[in-house]
Amino acid sequence: MLAGDQLRNSADRIPDRVALIGRGLRLTYGEFDRRANHLANALISLQLGKGAKAAILASNSPQYAIAYFAIARTPYVSVHCSTRCNATELAYVLNKVDAEVLLLDAAVADLVRSSLQKIEKPPRLITLDRAVDDAEHLDDFVRDSTTDAPDYEPDESDPLAITMTGGTTGFPKAVLVSHRARCASAIAAAAEFGLTEGDIVAATTPLFHTAGLFVWFATAVMLGATVVLPEKWDPGDFIDLVRREKITAAFFVPSQLNALVSHAAFSAAALESLRNVGYAGAPMGRALQERVRGALPHAAFTENYGQSEACPITIRREADGDDKLGTVGRPACNAEIGVLDREGKLLPPGETGDIVTRGDQLFDGYLGDPEATAEAFAAPDGWLLTGDVGFIDEDGFLTLVDRSKDMLISGGENIYPAEIENVLYEHESVVECAVFGIPDERWGEVPAAHVVLRSGATTTADELIDFCAGRVARFKRPRLVKLVDSLPKTAVGKIRKNAIREPYWNEKRRRI
Repeated sequence: MLAGDQLRNSADRIPDRVALIGRGLRLTYGEFDRRANHLANALISLQLGKGAKAAILASNSPQYAIAYFAIARTPYVSVHCSTRCNATELAYVLNKVDAEVLLLDAAVADLVRSSLQKIEKPPRLITLDRAVDDAEHLDDFVRDSTTDAPDYEPDESDPLAITMTGGTTGFPKAVLVSHRARCASAIAAAAEFGLTEGDIVAATTPLFHTAGLFVWFATAVMLGATVVLPEKWDPGDFIDLVRREKITAAFFVPSQLNALVSHAAFSAAALESLRNVGYAGAPMGRALQERVRGALPHAAFTENYGQSEACPITIRREADGDDKLGTVGRPACNAEIGVLDREGKLLPPGETGDIVTRGDQLFDGYLGDPEATAEAFAAPDGWLLTGDVGFIDEDGFLTLVDRSKDMLISGGENIYPAEIENVLYEHESVVECAVFGIPDERWGEVPAAHVVLRSGATTTADELIDFCAGRVARFKRPRLVKLVDSLPKTAVGKIRKNAIREPYWNEKRRRI
């Protein structure tokens, strides 16, 4: 299967079913397919050459969906840019991929203008919604094209898209994936998440992110479900949207689920139609999982562990039982996993090491970065190094210990922040937390935590330190807890630990 077939097959089978809802539009699968063809033919007429990059900078919307499938039907590669980037970051991405076309929302036009002076070869600008100065409007761009299926068919090994890594540390890397890889992702997700043609699916994570685009949205389109596309995440708005559209399935990152069940307007009754909840993007400890499941007892939860380079890797369903609640599940139906020691040898069950994966879902490489690509594939036998640390139990379930880069070494002892975060989430006053290493004269570094409390909670920092000290080894307890109003996050809701950690280390450098 090619990525463009995911839409074409559904349009052929159910042309009159509503496919997309958003920005005041309700498009059927037939309309969706024709609009994608219309834009694809206009893009092909530019004759940019095979592998040319067509970037998208937009919020979730039917227009974004059309642009993605249109580019998938051309010789070009779609590049998915974060709407939360600044001008410098946007210029970096567009220069990195050498984008020749940029499809954008009018709302980000000023951002694009600010970045143009830093772009070596400015791309052709096409607005997806309303017209703006210095850009061509979509209606004008496609005017002379047809809605017939494009006279072009890529090979399954051809590059399909580029998504950017999370960018929580420095500039992101450009992750290049093929049609085969991301069709494999959708096929696995269809088998594992329990979505059906009759579902009304909310695309609640950004389409510029791997999980939101390839694992959730593209899978829903392939199955022929109706997809609702809210432009931004707001838990109160989402509750209203579920009630209004009778949404049956949605995909989240853990911070969204936490915000949803903690929201003042939260009501399980208002979310009664929401029966299928998928989540991924960051580990969610047992305490937080139990909190969310308790708030939404009528919903079935499916956890997906994956990353931009490979998705999905593992799946855990509620049917796997509460004794597997601390794991991220077993390998997805078309993925393999393993745990390697420092010499690159597979470890037996129960032993902790570097998590690796392989299968058709793997990316091709980091565009323009052969060294980073070689590093990711440094393990033998075709394994991809995920950068995570964990172990596999006797039943084949994977437990994440932490990101290898988040591990801190205190007095020679390895400390994984996720273990401490899971303990903090057990405290009834804690809504959100982040644990990280700060400099220490004696131990090199020690754990610290920034914590967001529930509204009205009176718990002190010292009480939280004592709470942890009673539940983890003494050397793992946070030496510092700071109560904060919020935690900085990436565009897809991951906590930006580097932004929290950096001031502490900068202060040490200034003292030196």
